[in-house]
Amino acid sequence: MTFTARLALRNVSDQVIAAGWAVCFNTCRKSIASTVSSGYTMEHVNGDLFKLIVNDGGEWLPGEVHEISYDAQFWAISETDAPLGFYLVPGDGGPPTDLGDPVIIPFARAEQRHRHQYDRVPASDAALRFRQNEHSHLLPLDAVGRITPRPLSARFSADACYLTRDAEIVHVSALNDEARLLRAMLDQLPTGPTGEDTRIVLEVGHVGTDGPPGDEAYMLTIERDMVVVRGTSPHGVFNGIQSLSQLLSNGGSVPVGRVTDAPRFKYRGMMLDVARHFAGKETVMRLLDCMARFKLNRFHFHLTDDEGWRLQIAALPELTDIGARRGVPADGQPSLPPSFGSGADIDASAGTGYYSADDFIEILHYAHARHIEVIPEFNMPGHARAAVVAMRARHDRLRANGDIEGANEYLLSDPDDESVYESVQLWHDNVICIALPSVDRFIDAVVTEVCALYRKAGVPIRTVHTGGDEVPAGAWLGSPLCHARMKEQGWTEVSQLHADFVQRCRAILARHGLAFAGWEETALIHACVGGRQQLLPAPEVGGPESRVYVWNNAWGSGTEDCAYRLANAGYNVVLSNAASLYFDMAYAKDHGEPGYYWAGFVETRQAFTFCPLDTTLTPGSNAMGHAVSPPVFEPLDEIGATRIAGIQGQLWGENSLSRSRIEYLAAPRMISLAERAWAADPGWHLIADAGERTACIERDWNEFANRLGQRVLPHLDKEPLAYGYRLPPPGAMWKDGAVHANVALPGLALHYTTDGTEPFAGSERYRVPLTVAPGTAAVRIATFDTRGRKSRTVTLDPEDARHE
Repeated sequence: MTFTARLALRNVSDQVIAAGWAVCFNTCRKSIASTVSSGYTMEHVNGDLFKLIVNDGGEWLPGEVHEISYDAQFWAISETDAPLGFYLVPGDGGPPTDLGDPVIIPFARAEQRHRHQYDRVPASDAALRFRQNEHSHLLPLDAVGRITPRPLSARFSADACYLTRDAEIVHVSALNDEARLLRAMLDQLPTGPTGEDTRIVLEVGHVGTDGPPGDEAYMLTIERDMVVVRGTSPHGVFNGIQSLSQLLSNGGSVPVGRVTDAPRFKYRGMMLDVARHFAGKETVMRLLDCMARFKLNRFHFHLTDDEGWRLQIAALPELTDIGARRGVPADGQPSLPPSFGSGADIDASAGTGYYSADDFIEILHYAHARHIEVIPEFNMPGHARAAVVAMRARHDRLRANGDIEGANEYLLSDPDDESVYESVQLWHDNVICIALPSVDRFIDAVVTEVCALYRKAGVPIRTVHTGGDEVPAGAWLGSPLCHARMKEQGWTEVSQLHADFVQRCRAILARHGLAFAGWEETALIHACVGGRQQLLPAPEVGGPESRVYVWNNAWGSGTEDCAYRLANAGYNVVLSNAASLYFDMAYAKDHGEPGYYWAGFVETRQAFTFCPLDTTLTPGSNAMGHAVSPPVFEPLDEIGATRIAGIQGQLWGENSLSRSRIEYLAAPRMISLAERAWAADPGWHLIADAGERTACIERDWNEFANRLGQRVLPHLDKEPLAYGYRLPPPGAMWKDGAVHANVALPGLALHYTTDGTEPFAGSERYRVPLTVAPGTAAVRIATFDTRGRKSRTVTLDPEDARHE
């Protein structure tokens, strides 16, 4: 499967570009060298970096245009698929010049919006969104839940309690952190009359819930002159404060009533990849604040990958001196190549940056105060190029100085390895040589320093995630060291070498008193069953605190039941399903929506309707839109169900090049995740009739969509957080000569113009179908939040009304 791309490169300067120039860029679609236009050569440098060379090597004159076409693998149906991060490599040996991202010609033809003839996913446009949104309708505010995630029990009266910034907080010293966060919340309120302030009591005690309450349960009692927040632990008190904050109006009133609550799953996680694009600590802290608000309690911190190493390790400075720098170095110092459009300029690159020890400690403090456990991930043995390159540079430096022993101490690569492979991200040298004893020393050195940082922060560390996913086929096959290790142990399969490495990682972590965590690949082994190769659960030896994160179980993948098979085999499983919980996927099949879509398009609804203990309930379709049913599906047995530790959303970083993009991709999907992780099982699986079940799911979704549109998102608009969530574009279409519009999250405002200008928050608000006067240029309509931010604009041409 291929597509044809066309590049038009114009010299817009008034300078002649010297002969011998070339242009480099990043693209997630691998070009086919033999198809490039005559007179040009396309080279694959490594990863997603490609180099375009003019064969005649002539000068590039001002105004001159080079038009080049080439074929590339798969398809291109969105702006995310386009090449980006262009930079000029001059022929005179001077420094490269960043050219930025290209102007992308609109996807005008219908065939440009579909991958191939078997792509059954409809392209998302205003008319399709309108039809999809018709299933939802605006509910009266009193029919919409006040707290998200939905609590076990919440009863309110018409009376109100009034809080002010002067309200007294009564608490014991063990709740100092919770009282401090509560005070920060109250500081946003106006000052009240002296002597009329309500007391707020924070206390630890018994909370009456069905079943064991755990340490996160809370009870919130609101009377006209007193609020009591009781938790089974400080964490429970904190959760109660988060619910109180959602009940609080701008004027300081909260409804009189009582809330009793406890979570469904103990593990409720969110993963952020900062390796592909670096995210500053302020961005991380904003995510932590948003997680805490919705009672998520595990932050999976993906700190390393092929394209970056983001944590300072004092004993191994090359990890950040080299592994945290991306671009083309002007100072001659080694760095990683540009990736994902990060450009040539290292200092301006979104791929450059790392957390100092002090930064990391500050993040740990911040998360701990919000009862969020930070789980650091150091991905290995695949996805490890940043570390491999950094340790090779260290080796070469020390060897040149005559320190052979020191050079070999932490080496991660076999210098004689001739293995031929290509990773998912098109790297050819991103796998650690796991036969080297120096690899174990490297892991131990990193873990030792990480543990020291946690101790310095005064924060417990329980788990380290070692990655372990997507080792490309062919790795280690050309390594003399790996062959020697296999011969020494009597192994005949590379998978045995890999399994040994996983066990060595477990042993290193155990020596530090840490639990092991890894992606599903760390728990699977290749075995021949019935004459064919299958992936089966390896014997579980990790202990009760170890966890495996299962991601590659989308419908049609053939591994739909992988999580359940692992849980039944004894593993503690965190459900991380790509088709529902990968928040780097595009929200919709719309060329303007950022994100990948290999696992499908993940709307806010997909995460809400995800059924952790019975994923067959809402199977939907595969990534191409085809309804599929797995031929064999192993259900959870009774004990296996208890081993589903929880669920986690993933935000991979390939397209998360800024804070605004991270927040756009994370929310509101992350809030759906929180609902499913915390709120009680909605009981959809207990409804035998498929029609009744569907109707129940639709009712539940409509209430949640109204909760988002009428309560949750307006609350997120408030300072100090003001999170930059995605506003869904409106649905709109011509019907009976009028513009009909709606929105996926009822309660969000729609504003429009009829003079062809861009709508803004002060434009007319859409409330009823809009009859357009003759001669109207165009109707433009967008979704707005309470801050005046808007979604992408939908434009309707009155001429189309004549052809409806």
